[in-house]
Amino acid sequence: MKLYRFLTGPDDSSFCHRVTDALNKGWELHGAPSLTFDPNLGKTYCGQAVVKEVAGKEYDPSIKLGEQ
Repeated sequence: MKLYRFLTGPDDSSFCHRVTDALNKGWELHGAPSLTFDPNLGKTYCGQAVVKEVAGKEYDPSIKLGEQ
């Protein structure tokens, strides 16, 4: 099965660490990252899609993607 996640968070090192953690757990980047700015809070937010192929399992909506 192929899994998909979209990681989001503030544009800071914690977001980069989350993406790095996913990559080290076998996830791969899917497409370009995205950025958006919230003018009310004065903060920039990032998003990055990641995908992972998991052999021998079937998709079920109860799967906790972060644990795969």
